[in-house]
Amino acid sequence: MNKEKFTFESKSAEATIAFGKQIAARLKPNDVLALYGDLASGKTTFVKGVNLFYHADQTATSPTFTLINEYRGDIPIFHIDCYRLRHPDEIIMLGFEDYLNAGGVVLIEWPERIEAHIPQNCMELHMKHTGKHSRQIDVYIPEKRSVK
Repeated sequence: MNKEKFTFESKSAEATIAFGKQIAARLKPNDVLALYGDLASGKTTFVKGVNLFYHADQTATSPTFTLINEYRGDIPIFHIDCYRLRHPDEIIMLGFEDYLNAGGVVLIEWPERIEAHIPQNCMELHMKHTGKHSRQIDVYIPEKRSVK
């Protein structure tokens, strides 16, 4: 599936949070965002912005040790971290398919570890360090959808 690309330059954690809120404003229930990036590239910081937009019951934290954090807000937010998965199919045993159809938004960190299970129509964010506090976020949006 072809995807449209645009780039956001973040100069601070606050800017990344604000960008998360901006993207969240354009999401619909059952949307999936695949968050690519090295450790500390801003993935969880971005999710904090999504949580703020949806008035989540708690701030986002890295779900690395729990694998999945569920937040209650205006719509459910499912924050999945695949870093510790040993095999891609482990995500199925965690109820991944149910999350995709639960009427919330699904945010996946380390999606490359479960690539075969990621819906083709998901939005992708590729985050990378460009300085001590700055990040480049390349956003890939399914062709039939625009979030600019």
